[in-house]
Parts: sequence; C-alpha cells; structure tokens
Amino acid sequence: MLIGELSRRTGVNPHQLRYYESQGLLEPARGHNGYREYADEAVTTVTQIRRLLAAGLSTDDIAYLLPCATGEGPDLEPCPELLDALRTRLRGLDERIDALTRSRQALHTYLVATEQR
Repeated sequence: MLIGELSRRTGVNPHQLRYYESQGLLEPARGHNGYREYADEAVTTVTQIRRLLAAGLSTDDIAYLLPCATGEGPDLEPCPELLDALRTRLRGLDERIDALTRSRQALHTYLVATEQR
C-alpha cells in the first residue's frame, strides 16, 4: 500500500509516517517509481508506535522495543534488556512527577502566603 492508504487506515498523517521511517521505526519498500510501498503489517506497526508514544516512550525507546512487540496492544515479549529499558523510563517519569509535585507544593505555599497578606 502507498503512504496515503497507510495514513487513511491508521489515522496518522503522511508527515508523521515519514518521520517514523526516518527514525527507523517503519521500513517501506520502494516501488519502481520510487514511491514508498508498505506491507499490510505496517498498519499494526503504526498502531504499536502510536500506543507506545502514548505511554510516554521516545522514538529511540520505541526503536529499541519494537522488535519485541506483537499485536496491536502491543504485547511485549519479556527479556532483560526490555524490562530494564521500561523500568528506567518509568523511574524517569516518577522522578519528573516528584519534581512537579514539589514545584506545585511550593507554588501553592507562595499563593496561600500571598493571599493571607
């Protein structure tokens, strides 16, 4: 299928699909006319990419994890490297959440103190 059809089937615009290709996440063949030609499995791959992005993973993370993905879920086959990568990403998110919580509390304290003046 051509990029326009993949875009219609996945709801992802062609610009994003080309970006995924540039990041090594999609690998279309090239027709004799030079057009990108995607296999039917590309629909599942794009769905996996979108869901992993929604989970907060970067395209670098996804490039690492995608070979372990099966189904549209995606389901990830457990392996030590995969689990380490997911744990590291989760730890980073927890640290950012903690930092934001501390910032929020500090701002709240300033707001309350200022309103009481």
